[in-house]
Amino acid sequence: MTVKFSKDHEWINAADQNAAIVGITVHAQDALGDVVFVDLPEVGKTFAQGEVAGVVESVKAAADVYMPVSGEVTEVNEALRADPSLANTDPLNSGWFFKVKLSDTAQLDALLDEATYTEFAKNA
Repeated sequence: MTVKFSKDHEWINAADQNAAIVGITVHAQDALGDVVFVDLPEVGKTFAQGEVAGVVESVKAAADVYMPVSGEVTEVNEALRADPSLANTDPLNSGWFFKVKLSDTAQLDALLDEATYTEFAKNA
């Protein structure tokens, strides 16, 4: 699996650059607590890297979900909209947020690998 992480606590699996999968990290969902609502982006909308693409709300707080790379949203996870707790129970699989068609694959190089992200998250 080709997974990279942002310092904003999103992950992206870019194995398919036309449908890269984006979600929040285990660290992010741990910090948020029980997720009760997600605001997902519109399919077809284009975002620049670092732009707010959605919102996740928990019993503790609300947090923005940032676009880890520039691209166009091709699909959203309707199962997550129906059951936001998937972001807690399975954040790296069934709790994904949206898929994006990458517009600049070089942006992946600026993201963190798992070991680097894990170390970063310990100090976040």
